[in-house]
Amino acid sequence: MEAVILAGGLGTRLRSVVSELPKCLAPVGGRPFLEYLLAYLAGSGFTRVVLSVGYLKEAVMDFVNGREWPFEVAWAVEEEPLGTGGAIRLALSECIEDKVFILNGDSFFPVDFGAMSLEGPVGIALKPMRHFSRYGAVRTRSGKVVAFSEKAFCEEGLINGGVYVVDRKKLDMASLGAKFSFEKDVLEPLSGEGIIDASVQDRYFIDIGIPEDFERAQYELPEYFSVKRASEEALLSGASTLFLDRDGVVNRHLPGDYVRSWSMFAFLPGVLEEFPKWARSFNRIVMVTNQRGVGKGLMSDEDLADIHSRMQKEIEAAGGRLDAIFACTSLSEDDPSRKPNTGMFESAAALFPDIEARDSVMIGDSASDAEFASRCGMRFILV
Repeated sequence: MEAVILAGGLGTRLRSVVSELPKCLAPVGGRPFLEYLLAYLAGSGFTRVVLSVGYLKEAVMDFVNGREWPFEVAWAVEEEPLGTGGAIRLALSECIEDKVFILNGDSFFPVDFGAMSLEGPVGIALKPMRHFSRYGAVRTRSGKVVAFSEKAFCEEGLINGGVYVVDRKKLDMASLGAKFSFEKDVLEPLSGEGIIDASVQDRYFIDIGIPEDFERAQYELPEYFSVKRASEEALLSGASTLFLDRDGVVNRHLPGDYVRSWSMFAFLPGVLEEFPKWARSFNRIVMVTNQRGVGKGLMSDEDLADIHSRMQKEIEAAGGRLDAIFACTSLSEDDPSRKPNTGMFESAAALFPDIEARDSVMIGDSASDAEFASRCGMRFILV
């Protein structure tokens, strides 16, 4: 598998927060943004990556060449700005495969590359989104892109996720000038012919091109990779039962507060993508969560039940499942069901007699979760 990353952007909209680096090297959670992209490609089985560079190219080259990567690295160097189309055409000339994936160097959209169809010259990954105006909407029909709309407020629709797959033999850009836009001069005309393959993937997406989303990326991207790492460890454990803590594992923990209503609940980035994998791999998936907010009177049992009902519906809509949820609302450290005490595990084992501690794994985010797993006799993975 071969990929191109467009890493030559000027990043003019980020100058207020990142002034002396190319946009792809903007620091996110203490790491260059490009490192997240390359890590995802490495984990997706790519064997060759071509980086298209221009603005401050030496900085990008120094970063990439100073690390070891599990794939071959090649370069396409713009001596002057060529536009997205010119940059892609130059990068494709450095590729060796006929089928090549192309990614924007300032957005992260971890698609399933194998699910992207390519019958014509180009396939595009589309992200479902609600209440947006920053991006133009994309219209599809029968699995093909048929139109790109100008930026305007849209209640619900699809956006261009900035991930493409192209067939170098079928995509002809030779007649275009030295500088051109891939979006305007290639994709829009092809959409009129109905030959762009559309792959709708409702996965995590972030574009760091503006300061607000750059700041959001500071915590969301580390969260995403933390969830992915914990999930991979759990899947490799060979266990038949998965135990999950809730806050800090499935949804974002609120320091100094409690998730007291559904409006305060936010799934961690990428976690909904993991639930279908867990559903296929584990016989049982059980949530065990301390919920002191109820015991403190900050929320009711009905509030907690509503949160969990809505949470389960979202998980099931994503293709996953939870077989049971056990919540301890007691404030007493001596309550047998309050983690790290083992009461919730015992309740799960009583409900599902096939559950055994030695054949279980727990994902949690605290010392209490780790102690709970240890007392039960199961393996533990920290988020």
